[in-house]
Parts: sequence; structure tokens; C-alpha cells
Amino acid sequence: MKNPFLIGESVYLRAFEREDAPLAVAWMNDQEITETLAWYRPANLQTEEEFIASSLKGEDRIALAIAVKESDRLIGSVGLEQIQWRERSACFGIVIGDKEEWGKGYGTDATRLMVKYGFGTLNLNRIWLRAREDNGGGIRAYEKAGFRREGVLRQEVYREGRYWDAVAMAILRADWDGRG
Repeated sequence: MKNPFLIGESVYLRAFEREDAPLAVAWMNDQEITETLAWYRPANLQTEEEFIASSLKGEDRIALAIAVKESDRLIGSVGLEQIQWRERSACFGIVIGDKEEWGKGYGTDATRLMVKYGFGTLNLNRIWLRAREDNGGGIRAYEKAGFRREGVLRQEVYREGRYWDAVAMAILRADWDGRG
């Protein structure tokens, strides 16, 4: 493992390195990968290098790289954004950029690691997300990690020429205590 920060069953999370940028550019320009994300712009090496440089600096965001333990291969990104320290809440986000690794449980493992970090280290009380209604795999992974559906935000997302509903989900510290 290369500089692991958080270690799970099948993946570990680490800081991004500048040399990760070209791989991230390819992911963020692949519409199959980004179709359920908020990302809708083209990426280039400069945008990804800026993202990497800022991923650990701000007080309101932390983004980490997801690597497979057995191969050290970078497969995605996970993070907490919009951190509100007074309310002790944050927005969760994840992307598995390597399509060959979809459906193998890596997203669930990375989600659990980030939730544990959010509650156990950052002292958050609520971690929330919005998943596009047709992102069944993501919603199942979030539920496996303890997130609960809170409601539906009707026509929240515009993508591919139409409006989509978003499923609002969250996990509270009280939900997580005892699982961690």
C-alpha cells in the first residue's frame, strides 16, 4: 500500500498525488462514469491538478483517492464536501472511475471508511448525499453503509435533456454508533 490513510477490507484511502491527475482526467471525461455525478464539464490536466492541490487544503472539504489493497491500483475518489462545523454535517461524494471495478463492493467499503472517519475523527453528526433516481447501484451501496432514504427531491437534476428526481439520503451519528 502506498501511503494509506484509512484502510478497509478491500480498499484503502490515501491522499491524491499529482501523478494521479491523468487517470482522473480520463474518468471525468467519460460520460458513462459521470452521468450520475454533478460533474458536467470537460476536464483537463490543469483542472485535475488544481483539484488534487486543493483536495486537502480547505476547511470545508476533504477528498481522498480510493486504491485497491491487493494491487495498489487507483480506482476512484471519495470525499466529504460542504462541511459545516457548527452543524457538524457534510455532503458525501464518491466516484469509482475504473469501470472494470464496478459492482465489486469497493464503493461500499470506501463509503464505510469515509463515514467512520467523518463520525470518529471529524466529530460530524450527519453525513448526507443526493443520488439520482436511476443510480440503483449507488443507492444500494449507500444503504449497505447505513444511509437511509429521507425523501425525494423532485426534478432536482437536469441531465441528458431531461429532469431527474434525486433521492435524499443521510446517516446520523446515532445510526452509525455501534456499527463503526
